[in-house]
Amino acid sequence: MTIPDPQWAEATRVIDAAERILLVTHIDPDGDAIGSLLGLTNALRERGKTVDAAVDGGVPSFMQFLPGSQTVLQAVMKGEWDVMVSLDASDEVRTGQCGIYGRKHSKVVINVDHHPTNILFGDIFLVVPEAVATTEILMAWLRDMNQPITYPVAVPLLTGLVTDTRGFRTSNVRASTLGEAQRLMEAGASLTEITLRVLDSMPYSTLELWKYAMQSVELTGTVVSAAVTQQDLKRAGIADATDGGLVSILLQANQAMIAVVYKELANGSVEISLRSKPGFDVAQTAFSLGGGGHKQASGATIPGPLEAARERVMPMLQQAAKEGALVIA
Repeated sequence: MTIPDPQWAEATRVIDAAERILLVTHIDPDGDAIGSLLGLTNALRERGKTVDAAVDGGVPSFMQFLPGSQTVLQAVMKGEWDVMVSLDASDEVRTGQCGIYGRKHSKVVINVDHHPTNILFGDIFLVVPEAVATTEILMAWLRDMNQPITYPVAVPLLTGLVTDTRGFRTSNVRASTLGEAQRLMEAGASLTEITLRVLDSMPYSTLELWKYAMQSVELTGTVVSAAVTQQDLKRAGIADATDGGLVSILLQANQAMIAVVYKELANGSVEISLRSKPGFDVAQTAFSLGGGGHKQASGATIPGPLEAARERVMPMLQQAAKEGALVIA
């Protein structure tokens, strides 16, 4: 599937002609999802537009410091829009119930994303796989529409850059990425505060979860793995399936080129989180399992039980490890 060149002019024309706009992002949102949602919401409201922003379940607590977070809807069950903008979602399923309702009740859908596995749903495409984050694409779009970057816009956009690059450490970070971060800081966004809030903080319950999950850690060749069971989550007092960022911790092992955490869901299926070092591609593994993401950070949800999921996924990751080679440029 060939990704078309970004349709900047057409996207701006549709936005400027719209009276009501809906913005949605993906389920289980991360910093780039909420950052792009709020960055564009605040910019379009400053442009004089009536904007509804929504994501299933609302904004996670650790990102509620972002300007405009209190206006984000947890669900949409009524309304009609001239335009829906889907942000940071590679397919329709990832946009959740908000996306399902929004697509049915919007005249035009703009797809803004940086995942190379984007299936090109919608009508107008701003899909740029080379971008480090969807918020980086939004900066280019806002420049194209001559929309100023104010403080309420800059803080969410910088949050997206920081989270999706793990603090500007991923291999796709370019000199221009740091230039974009500088422009956002010049608009008032604090890199120190954002890094502290989204990368360097966690509830104590996450440490409790790691205490239990770490007992399952294994290194098979250059693939390191761990599992989070429903029992682990209950013992840690955590309601929703998560690894709390454990997959990134595992990848720090010198011998590991690929890391995977299997998370047992309440319905019996298994969510997998994948990370890899530069030169190793886990996106194709995720895509073949019905998921998606980036070469160095991807995920999918597959049928359980846990042991069957491990037996299915591990050979695929071992093959990906064989096909890769560490690249430090």
